[in-house]
Amino acid sequence: MFKILTVKDEVRVLPAKFDLELQEAVKQSLQDAIEGNVHPDYGVFLTVTEVLSVGEGSIVPEDGAIHYPAEFKMLVYRPELNEIVTGEVVDVTEFGAFTRIGPLDALVHVSQIIDDKISYDPKGATFTGKKTGNKLREGDLVRARVVGISLGKGRSKISLTMRQPHMGSLDWIEKEKKKKEKAWKK
Repeated sequence: MFKILTVKDEVRVLPAKFDLELQEAVKQSLQDAIEGNVHPDYGVFLTVTEVLSVGEGSIVPEDGAIHYPAEFKMLVYRPELNEIVTGEVVDVTEFGAFTRIGPLDALVHVSQIIDDKISYDPKGATFTGKKTGNKLREGDLVRARVVGISLGKGRSKISLTMRQPHMGSLDWIEKEKKKKEKAWKK
């Protein structure tokens, strides 16, 4: 889920940014320091959207930068447990499909792809349901539920499932919808 957080923190502004307006120097310093970082509690820091206030700066001995207390807003992305997400399959391996949700990649383990026996074709990097014939390959758009989250600095792990009603490849969902509409008309 994307959120905008209001944060208070100290910002280190390097001498190279002293010629900028203070608000802009603080914003650029924040962007350099935190954008793209992952925090276990807050998620991925995407961008600093606005600097709300900047306090009086202080100089630390043997550091050429000025340290300012600042309050700012930032856009973050943190998946929530049981959240329904839409993403693109970016890699298919024999143990599952990696799916890009927001700025992160999540894994749909082979056991969580479809409620059907499934086969994997390593040459085509494709999963195929034996009964349904549904295929999953790189580039497919999918809808899934977040079932596991472990965010950290070194490595983040997000687990997804598509073994629930109205989940899976958007093509499968549309095919099932048309099938039900056709049955209703009869």
